[in-house]
Amino acid sequence: MESVLQSHCVLNSKHKSCYLMQVYLFLKIVMITDCSFSRFGPNGGLVFCMEYLIQNTSWLEECLGEVDDDYFIIDCPGQIEIYTHMDLMRRFISTLEQWDIRVCAVYLLDSQFLVEPSKFIAGMCSALSAMVQLQIAHVNVLSKIDLLSTKDKESLEKWLDPNEHIMTDLLHKTTNKRHASLSQALARLLDDYSLVHFVPLNVEDEDSIGDLCLQIDMMLQIGDDAEPRGPRDDDTESGLGDEI
Repeated sequence: MESVLQSHCVLNSKHKSCYLMQVYLFLKIVMITDCSFSRFGPNGGLVFCMEYLIQNTSWLEECLGEVDDDYFIIDCPGQIEIYTHMDLMRRFISTLEQWDIRVCAVYLLDSQFLVEPSKFIAGMCSALSAMVQLQIAHVNVLSKIDLLSTKDKESLEKWLDPNEHIMTDLLHKTTNKRHASLSQALARLLDDYSLVHFVPLNVEDEDSIGDLCLQIDMMLQIGDDAEPRGPRDDDTESGLGDEI
């Protein structure tokens, strides 16, 4: 998905420069050069590497160079724990903000979760937890829309901004009745926060990619600092300049 956004930004000249950075490449280097991570296991090793990155941000600062209206897409590790209940990513974001970089989190949820409502609700809870923990502009994306069946695509709209009644009804139909109270409580929690909404992404549809990029730009307030554009010469000659 990251390379798709980068290609769209470059082809449409939306930004002066658009760079794709893959943090996991740095993490792999740490794993190879520092054998102390091995005793932690896969997930513990990732936490160790993220802590190493935060303690050695000079590498990242050197990679970024002088930031001047550049647009960075940072591909982060997928382990959910570093976003939901650990402060590692929050500290990483704080470092970027200290470098005067505006940050927006883009949270991807596989649209195949729609097949099982309980999995989708669990994904929504994870998204909400990440939003609360990171405390920055946030866009939730339903990815791989192009892989959905025709039937699932027709019912997609209700999943983009589900309310308590829709979530409760779906959970009651697909889960054990003994969990009815828990299902209702989860649905009410998500509805009370009213923060988790989704933008659909179909990588085969250029308009869908453009809509997502626009949503991210709005969250980052890109263009808000630009000077108002004056009328062009042809606008003035046609009389449009006075109206502007």
